[in-house]
Amino acid sequence: MRIGIFGTGAMATALGTRWADAGHELRVAGRGRWAEVAAFADALLLAIPADAVFEVLPKAGPLGGKVLVDCTNQPGPTGTEPPPGTPVATRIAAAAPDAHVVKAFNLAPADVWREPPATLTVPLCGDDPAALDAVRTLVRDVGCTPVLGGGLDRAHLLEATAAFAIGLWFAGEDAQAILVSADG
Repeated sequence: MRIGIFGTGAMATALGTRWADAGHELRVAGRGRWAEVAAFADALLLAIPADAVFEVLPKAGPLGGKVLVDCTNQPGPTGTEPPPGTPVATRIAAAAPDAHVVKAFNLAPADVWREPPATLTVPLCGDDPAALDAVRTLVRDVGCTPVLGGGLDRAHLLEATAAFAIGLWFAGEDAQAILVSADG
């Protein structure tokens, strides 16, 4: 798959490295070249701050038919609470109506993606079956298991879960311990 990455930070590097190792072609845009990278890509990872996405998308050119992988989390005033209003994934879909947005990879920090545990499950929210299949492939190629979390209308739940879990991590708590399997 041809993957474009908007961003050069920790998430871009961690996921991009894993995808390159899996044989995908990558192009990265940091502070420009948005349209060039978008034209190249079948799928675009939005690995830039949530607010920056809305500055970059208009510069990316036509996005019709592209898969936009939204791994963003919107920090609130304290850095842990999401701001009130429309979820980021929904706003991205409205800003790029001809693209196919899939919310994924937002529940774990970049360090996890460098060497994810074999048991890590990645929830996906999206509406387009082909886009979901593409992102399932990307999840498997980092060594994880994709699970469908519902349509894009449920992406706000992933965003809220991230805000809750990140708040626990910043407080020094083991956020992972709140989710245990029925068998123990």
